Amino acid sequence: MRVVCAPDSFKESMSALVAAQAMAEGVRRVLPDAECVLVPMADGGEGTVEALADALGGELVAVACHDALGRPIAAQYAYVSARQLAVIEIAAASGLERIARAERDVAKATTYGTGELLRDALDRGARHFIIGLGGSATNDAGAGLFTALGAQFRDAAGRDLPPGGAALAELASVDLSGLDPRLTECAIEIACDVQNPLLGAHGASAVFGPQKGASPELVKQLDDALTRWADAVEAATGRSVREVPGTGAAGGVGAAFAALTHATMRPGVQIVTDAVGLRDLVKDADLVLTGEGAVDFQTQHGKTPWGVASVALAAGVPVIIFAGRVAAGAEVLLDKGVTALVPIVRNICTLDEALANGAANLADAVEMAISLFRHQPSDRQSTSFRQRRTTQ
Repeated sequence: MRVVCAPDSFKESMSALVAAQAMAEGVRRVLPDAECVLVPMADGGEGTVEALADALGGELVAVACHDALGRPIAAQYAYVSARQLAVIEIAAASGLERIARAERDVAKATTYGTGELLRDALDRGARHFIIGLGGSATNDAGAGLFTALGAQFRDAAGRDLPPGGAALAELASVDLSGLDPRLTECAIEIACDVQNPLLGAHGASAVFGPQKGASPELVKQLDDALTRWADAVEAATGRSVREVPGTGAAGGVGAAFAALTHATMRPGVQIVTDAVGLRDLVKDADLVLTGEGAVDFQTQHGKTPWGVASVALAAGVPVIIFAGRVAAGAEVLLDKGVTALVPIVRNICTLDEALANGAANLADAVEMAISLFRHQPSDRQSTSFRQRRTTQ
Protein backbone atom coordinates (compact mmCIF):
# COMPACT_ATOMS: atom_id res chain seq x y z
CA MET A 1 0.00 0.00 0.00
CA ARG A 2 1.31 3.43 -0.94
CA VAL A 3 0.32 6.26 1.40
CA VAL A 4 1.17 9.92 0.80
CA CYS A 5 1.52 11.85 4.07
CA ALA A 6 1.12 15.53 3.18
CA PRO A 7 0.16 17.63 6.22
CA ASP A 8 0.68 21.28 7.04
CA SER A 9 2.23 22.17 10.38
CA PHE A 10 0.09 21.88 13.49
CA LYS A 11 0.63 25.37 14.87
CA GLU A 12 2.59 25.53 18.14
CA SER A 13 2.71 21.73 18.23
CA MET A 14 4.70 20.27 15.33
CA SER A 15 6.20 21.19 11.99
CA ALA A 16 4.84 19.77 8.77
CA LEU A 17 7.77 17.34 8.61
CA VAL A 18 7.21 16.10 12.17
CA ALA A 19 3.51 15.70 11.39
CA ALA A 20 4.29 13.71 8.24
CA GLN A 21 6.65 11.47 10.22
CA ALA A 22 3.97 10.90 12.87
CA MET A 23 1.47 9.96 10.16
CA ALA A 24 3.92 7.47 8.68
CA GLU A 25 4.49 5.95 12.12
CA GLY A 26 0.75 5.44 12.57
CA VAL A 27 0.42 3.83 9.15
CA ARG A 28 3.28 1.39 9.76
CA ARG A 29 1.86 0.23 13.07
CA VAL A 30 -0.97 -1.30 11.05
CA LEU A 31 0.78 -1.88 7.71
CA PRO A 32 4.49 -2.46 8.40
CA ASP A 33 5.29 -2.89 4.72
CA ALA A 34 3.44 0.23 3.54
CA GLU A 35 5.32 2.70 1.38
CA CYS A 36 4.92 6.07 3.05
CA VAL A 37 5.79 9.14 1.00
CA LEU A 38 6.43 12.15 3.22
CA VAL A 39 5.51 15.51 1.69
CA PRO A 40 5.59 18.41 4.19
CA MET A 41 3.11 21.02 2.97
CA ALA A 42 2.09 24.64 3.58
CA ASP A 43 -0.25 27.23 2.12
CA GLY A 44 2.14 30.13 1.67
CA GLY A 45 1.77 31.43 5.23
CA GLU A 46 3.69 30.66 8.37
CA GLY A 47 5.69 27.46 8.01
CA THR A 48 6.12 27.61 4.24
CA VAL A 49 9.86 28.19 4.42
CA GLU A 50 10.45 25.22 6.71
CA ALA A 51 8.03 22.96 4.84
CA LEU A 52 9.60 23.56 1.43
CA ALA A 53 13.12 23.26 2.81
CA ASP A 54 12.17 19.86 4.22
CA ALA A 55 10.22 18.72 1.16
CA LEU A 56 12.82 19.79 -1.40
CA GLY A 57 16.03 19.10 0.49
CA GLY A 58 16.87 22.77 0.94
CA GLU A 59 18.76 24.58 3.66
CA LEU A 60 17.69 27.32 6.04
CA VAL A 61 19.82 30.42 5.59
CA ALA A 62 20.14 32.94 8.43
CA VAL A 63 20.69 36.55 7.41
CA ALA A 64 21.55 39.64 9.44
CA CYS A 65 18.86 42.14 8.48
CA HIS A 66 16.34 44.57 10.00
CA ASP A 67 12.83 44.24 11.37
CA ALA A 68 9.90 46.46 10.39
CA LEU A 69 11.07 49.18 12.79
CA GLY A 70 14.62 49.12 11.42
CA ARG A 71 16.19 47.24 14.33
CA PRO A 72 18.96 44.67 13.66
CA ILE A 73 17.73 41.07 13.72
CA ALA A 74 18.49 37.72 12.13
CA ALA A 75 15.87 36.14 9.87
CA GLN A 76 15.76 32.95 7.81
CA TYR A 77 14.75 31.90 4.34
CA ALA A 78 15.00 28.55 2.56
CA TYR A 79 17.37 27.96 -0.32
CA VAL A 80 17.26 24.94 -2.61
CA SER A 81 20.49 25.15 -4.56
CA ALA A 82 19.60 22.42 -7.05
CA ARG A 83 16.66 24.54 -8.20
CA GLN A 84 18.18 27.99 -7.56
CA LEU A 85 15.03 28.47 -5.48
CA ALA A 86 14.62 30.81 -2.52
CA VAL A 87 11.52 30.67 -0.34
CA ILE A 88 10.91 33.82 1.67
CA GLU A 89 8.13 34.79 4.06
CA ILE A 90 7.65 38.53 4.51
CA ALA A 91 6.83 37.81 8.15
CA ALA A 92 10.37 36.51 8.73
CA ALA A 93 11.88 40.00 8.74
CA SER A 94 8.93 42.39 8.41
CA GLY A 95 6.34 40.51 10.41
CA LEU A 96 3.83 41.87 12.88
CA GLU A 97 4.64 39.15 15.42
CA ARG A 98 8.21 40.42 15.63
CA ILE A 99 7.00 43.72 17.08
CA ALA A 100 5.67 43.99 20.62
CA ARG A 101 2.10 45.26 20.65
CA ALA A 102 3.04 48.49 22.44
CA GLU A 103 5.77 49.21 19.86
CA ARG A 104 3.79 48.66 16.66
CA ASP A 105 3.80 51.65 14.31
CA VAL A 106 2.32 50.87 10.91
CA ALA A 107 2.95 54.44 9.71
CA LYS A 108 6.72 53.97 10.00
CA ALA A 109 7.02 50.22 9.49
CA THR A 110 9.20 49.19 6.54
CA THR A 111 9.72 46.10 4.40
CA TYR A 112 13.43 46.90 4.00
CA GLY A 113 14.44 43.75 5.89
CA THR A 114 12.57 41.53 3.45
CA GLY A 115 14.50 43.21 0.64
CA GLU A 116 17.71 42.32 2.46
CA LEU A 117 16.65 38.65 2.40
CA LEU A 118 15.97 38.82 -1.35
CA ARG A 119 19.33 40.49 -1.95
CA ASP A 120 21.14 37.79 0.00
CA ALA A 121 19.31 35.09 -1.97
CA LEU A 122 20.23 36.76 -5.27
CA ASP A 123 23.87 36.81 -4.17
CA ARG A 124 23.60 33.12 -3.30
CA GLY A 125 22.41 32.34 -6.83
CA ALA A 126 18.63 32.26 -6.51
CA ARG A 127 16.75 32.88 -9.73
CA HIS A 128 13.40 31.44 -8.69
CA PHE A 129 11.56 32.95 -5.74
CA ILE A 130 8.49 31.91 -3.81
CA ILE A 131 7.42 34.76 -1.55
CA GLY A 132 4.69 34.45 1.06
CA LEU A 133 2.91 37.69 1.91
CA GLY A 134 1.11 36.85 5.16
CA GLY A 135 1.70 38.46 8.54
CA SER A 136 3.36 41.76 7.67
CA ALA A 137 3.59 44.73 10.04
CA THR A 138 3.83 47.17 7.14
CA ASN A 139 1.84 49.41 4.81
CA ASP A 140 4.63 50.82 2.63
CA ALA A 141 3.73 49.14 -0.70
CA GLY A 142 7.09 47.43 -0.72
CA ALA A 143 8.99 50.73 -0.88
CA GLY A 144 11.44 49.53 1.74
CA LEU A 145 11.86 46.16 0.07
CA PHE A 146 12.64 47.65 -3.32
CA THR A 147 14.86 50.33 -1.79
CA ALA A 148 17.01 47.48 -0.47
CA LEU A 149 17.18 46.22 -4.06
CA GLY A 150 18.28 49.56 -5.52
CA ALA A 151 15.12 51.53 -6.30
CA GLN A 152 14.79 55.11 -5.07
CA PHE A 153 11.62 56.81 -3.86
CA ARG A 154 12.03 60.60 -3.72
CA ASP A 155 10.09 63.69 -2.67
CA ALA A 156 9.62 66.83 -4.75
CA ALA A 157 13.04 68.13 -3.66
CA GLY A 158 14.76 64.95 -4.87
CA ARG A 159 15.41 63.61 -1.39
CA ASP A 160 15.03 59.93 -0.53
CA LEU A 161 11.92 59.33 1.53
CA PRO A 162 12.25 58.06 5.10
CA PRO A 163 10.95 54.53 5.82
CA GLY A 164 7.29 53.72 6.24
CA GLY A 165 3.95 53.99 4.53
CA ALA A 166 3.07 57.44 5.86
CA ALA A 167 6.15 58.92 4.17
CA LEU A 168 4.71 57.95 0.77
CA ALA A 169 2.40 60.96 1.08
CA GLU A 170 5.43 63.03 -0.03
CA LEU A 171 6.39 60.74 -2.90
CA ALA A 172 7.02 62.64 -6.15
CA SER A 173 9.15 60.28 -8.25
CA VAL A 174 10.37 56.70 -8.49
CA ASP A 175 13.82 56.00 -9.92
CA LEU A 176 14.32 52.39 -11.02
CA SER A 177 17.64 52.89 -12.78
CA GLY A 178 19.52 51.31 -9.88
CA LEU A 179 17.14 48.39 -9.38
CA ASP A 180 19.07 45.13 -9.23
CA PRO A 181 19.20 43.89 -12.85
CA ARG A 182 19.24 40.26 -11.69
CA LEU A 183 15.52 40.58 -10.95
CA THR A 184 14.84 40.48 -14.70
CA GLU A 185 16.35 36.98 -14.78
CA CYS A 186 14.09 35.69 -12.02
CA ALA A 187 10.83 33.78 -11.90
CA ILE A 188 8.95 35.22 -8.92
CA GLU A 189 5.85 33.57 -7.50
CA ILE A 190 3.83 35.48 -4.94
CA ALA A 191 1.83 33.35 -2.53
CA CYS A 192 -1.23 35.48 -1.93
CA ASP A 193 -4.56 34.28 -0.55
CA VAL A 194 -6.43 37.59 -0.47
CA GLN A 195 -8.17 39.40 -3.31
CA ASN A 196 -8.04 42.91 -1.88
CA PRO A 197 -6.99 45.72 -4.22
CA LEU A 198 -4.42 48.29 -3.21
CA LEU A 199 -6.77 51.19 -2.48
CA GLY A 200 -10.18 52.10 -1.15
CA ALA A 201 -12.66 50.55 1.26
CA HIS A 202 -11.42 47.03 0.52
CA GLY A 203 -7.77 47.98 0.13
CA ALA A 204 -4.59 47.44 2.11
CA SER A 205 -4.99 50.35 4.52
CA ALA A 206 -8.71 50.00 5.27
CA VAL A 207 -8.83 46.23 5.70
CA PHE A 208 -5.44 45.36 7.16
CA GLY A 209 -4.31 48.68 8.66
CA PRO A 210 -6.48 48.38 11.81
CA GLN A 211 -5.02 44.93 12.47
CA LYS A 212 -1.62 46.61 12.57
CA GLY A 213 -2.72 49.38 14.92
CA ALA A 214 -3.97 52.07 12.53
CA SER A 215 -6.70 54.42 13.77
CA PRO A 216 -9.49 55.51 11.38
CA GLU A 217 -7.61 58.78 10.82
CA LEU A 218 -4.37 56.95 10.06
CA VAL A 219 -6.16 54.55 7.71
CA LYS A 220 -7.25 57.55 5.61
CA GLN A 221 -3.73 58.98 5.69
CA LEU A 222 -2.18 55.66 4.63
CA ASP A 223 -4.68 55.14 1.83
CA ASP A 224 -3.95 58.61 0.47
CA ALA A 225 -0.23 57.82 0.66
CA LEU A 226 -0.71 54.59 -1.28
CA THR A 227 -2.67 56.52 -3.90
CA ARG A 228 0.36 58.80 -4.25
CA TRP A 229 2.55 55.70 -4.59
CA ALA A 230 0.29 54.26 -7.29
CA ASP A 231 0.42 57.52 -9.26
CA ALA A 232 4.21 57.73 -9.08
CA VAL A 233 4.82 54.08 -9.92
CA GLU A 234 2.42 54.25 -12.84
CA ALA A 235 4.32 57.26 -14.18
CA ALA A 236 7.65 55.40 -13.81
CA THR A 237 6.57 52.05 -15.26
CA GLY A 238 3.47 52.62 -17.34
CA ARG A 239 1.72 49.91 -15.33
CA SER A 240 -1.48 50.50 -13.40
CA VAL A 241 -1.93 47.92 -10.65
CA ARG A 242 -4.18 49.72 -8.20
CA GLU A 243 -7.27 47.66 -9.11
CA VAL A 244 -5.57 44.30 -9.53
CA PRO A 245 -6.91 41.69 -7.04
CA GLY A 246 -4.34 40.80 -4.40
CA THR A 247 -2.28 43.96 -4.71
CA GLY A 248 -3.41 45.04 -1.25
CA ALA A 249 -1.69 42.05 0.35
CA ALA A 250 1.02 42.75 2.94
CA GLY A 251 0.33 46.49 2.98
CA GLY A 252 0.72 46.79 -0.79
CA VAL A 253 3.72 44.53 -1.31
CA GLY A 254 1.58 42.61 -3.80
CA ALA A 255 1.20 45.84 -5.80
CA ALA A 256 4.94 46.45 -5.72
CA PHE A 257 5.78 43.07 -7.19
CA ALA A 258 3.02 43.41 -9.78
CA ALA A 259 4.27 46.82 -10.87
CA LEU A 260 8.05 46.46 -10.61
CA THR A 261 8.64 42.83 -11.64
CA HIS A 262 7.04 40.14 -13.76
CA ALA A 263 5.88 38.20 -10.73
CA THR A 264 2.85 35.95 -10.82
CA MET A 265 0.37 35.92 -7.95
CA ARG A 266 -1.42 32.69 -6.96
CA PRO A 267 -2.91 31.03 -3.88
CA GLY A 268 -0.12 29.75 -1.69
CA VAL A 269 -1.23 26.14 -1.55
CA GLN A 270 -1.23 25.97 -5.35
CA ILE A 271 2.33 27.27 -5.48
CA VAL A 272 3.50 24.79 -2.84
CA THR A 273 1.62 21.94 -4.55
CA ASP A 274 3.47 22.63 -7.78
CA ALA A 275 6.83 23.13 -6.07
CA VAL A 276 6.76 19.75 -4.33
CA GLY A 277 5.28 17.91 -7.32
CA LEU A 278 2.31 16.70 -5.32
CA ARG A 279 0.21 15.69 -8.33
CA ASP A 280 2.85 13.22 -9.52
CA LEU A 281 3.34 11.84 -6.01
CA VAL A 282 -0.37 11.29 -5.49
CA LYS A 283 -1.40 9.72 -8.78
CA ASP A 284 -0.18 6.21 -7.90
CA ALA A 285 -1.12 6.35 -4.21
CA ASP A 286 -3.72 4.20 -2.48
CA LEU A 287 -4.45 6.79 0.20
CA VAL A 288 -3.55 10.39 1.02
CA LEU A 289 -3.33 11.75 4.58
CA THR A 290 -3.26 15.46 5.32
CA GLY A 291 -4.20 17.86 8.10
CA GLU A 292 -3.32 20.84 10.28
CA GLY A 293 -4.10 22.22 13.71
CA ALA A 294 -7.74 23.03 13.03
CA VAL A 295 -10.21 22.47 10.21
CA ASP A 296 -13.49 24.32 9.81
CA PHE A 297 -15.73 25.84 7.16
CA GLN A 298 -12.91 28.14 5.99
CA THR A 299 -10.57 25.24 5.25
CA GLN A 300 -12.10 24.91 1.79
CA HIS A 301 -10.91 28.42 0.93
CA GLY A 302 -7.21 27.93 0.24
CA LYS A 303 -6.03 26.04 3.31
CA THR A 304 -3.56 23.19 2.97
CA PRO A 305 -5.85 20.24 3.82
CA TRP A 306 -8.33 21.15 1.11
CA GLY A 307 -5.55 21.94 -1.37
CA VAL A 308 -4.08 18.48 -0.82
CA ALA A 309 -7.53 16.87 -0.85
CA SER A 310 -8.36 18.52 -4.17
CA VAL A 311 -5.27 17.02 -5.77
CA ALA A 312 -6.03 13.58 -4.32
CA LEU A 313 -9.69 13.62 -5.35
CA ALA A 314 -8.80 14.73 -8.87
CA ALA A 315 -6.58 11.64 -9.09
CA GLY A 316 -9.33 9.40 -7.69
CA VAL A 317 -7.42 8.73 -4.46
CA PRO A 318 -9.25 8.72 -1.09
CA VAL A 319 -8.08 11.32 1.42
CA ILE A 320 -8.37 11.56 5.21
CA ILE A 321 -7.92 14.87 7.04
CA PHE A 322 -6.60 14.95 10.62
CA ALA A 323 -6.78 17.96 12.92
CA GLY A 324 -6.28 18.98 16.50
CA ARG A 325 -9.75 20.49 16.32
CA VAL A 326 -12.56 19.67 13.89
CA ALA A 327 -14.95 22.61 14.15
CA ALA A 328 -18.57 23.00 13.12
CA GLY A 329 -18.84 23.57 9.40
CA ALA A 330 -15.91 21.32 8.53
CA GLU A 331 -18.36 18.66 7.33
CA VAL A 332 -18.61 20.56 4.06
CA LEU A 333 -15.33 18.84 3.20
CA LEU A 334 -17.07 15.48 3.43
CA ASP A 335 -19.71 16.73 1.02
CA LYS A 336 -16.89 17.60 -1.37
CA GLY A 337 -15.52 14.04 -1.30
CA VAL A 338 -13.13 13.80 1.65
CA THR A 339 -13.35 10.32 3.15
CA ALA A 340 -13.00 11.30 6.81
CA LEU A 341 -12.31 14.12 9.26
CA VAL A 342 -10.45 12.74 12.27
CA PRO A 343 -9.70 14.75 15.44
CA ILE A 344 -6.41 13.64 16.96
CA VAL A 345 -7.21 14.39 20.62
CA ARG A 346 -9.32 11.60 22.10
CA ASN A 347 -9.00 12.28 25.81
CA ILE A 348 -9.85 15.29 27.96
CA CYS A 349 -6.70 17.37 28.42
CA THR A 350 -5.47 20.95 28.60
CA LEU A 351 -4.43 22.85 25.48
CA ASP A 352 -0.80 22.76 26.63
CA GLU A 353 -0.98 18.97 26.97
CA ALA A 354 -2.56 18.62 23.52
CA LEU A 355 0.15 20.75 21.93
CA ALA A 356 2.97 18.94 23.75
CA ASN A 357 1.66 15.50 22.74
CA GLY A 358 0.67 16.39 19.20
CA ALA A 359 2.94 13.94 17.38
CA ALA A 360 1.97 11.01 19.61
CA ASN A 361 -1.72 11.85 19.33
CA LEU A 362 -1.48 12.15 15.55
CA ALA A 363 0.27 8.79 15.22
CA ASP A 364 -2.41 7.15 17.38
CA ALA A 365 -5.21 8.74 15.35
CA VAL A 366 -3.67 7.61 12.08
CA GLU A 367 -3.25 4.08 13.45
CA MET A 368 -6.94 3.98 14.33
CA ALA A 369 -8.04 5.43 11.00
CA ILE A 370 -5.89 3.05 8.95
CA SER A 371 -7.23 0.08 10.91
CA LEU A 372 -10.77 1.13 10.03
CA PHE A 373 -9.98 2.13 6.46
CA ARG A 374 -8.38 -1.12 5.41
CA HIS A 375 -11.39 -3.14 6.57
CA GLN A 376 -13.99 -1.08 4.70
CA PRO A 377 -15.10 -1.99 1.17
CA SER A 378 -14.13 0.89 -1.11
CA ASP A 379 -17.75 1.84 -1.83
CA ARG A 380 -18.53 2.04 1.90
CA GLN A 381 -15.47 3.93 3.16
CA SER A 382 -16.90 7.41 2.79
CA THR A 383 -20.25 6.51 4.38
CA SER A 384 -18.62 4.73 7.31
CA PHE A 385 -16.34 7.63 8.13
CA ARG A 386 -19.16 10.13 7.81
CA GLN A 387 -21.01 8.23 10.50
CA ARG A 388 -17.95 8.13 12.77
CA ARG A 389 -16.72 11.69 12.46
CA THR A 390 -18.71 12.97 15.46
CA THR A 391 -17.82 10.08 17.74
CA GLN A 392 -14.04 10.19 17.73
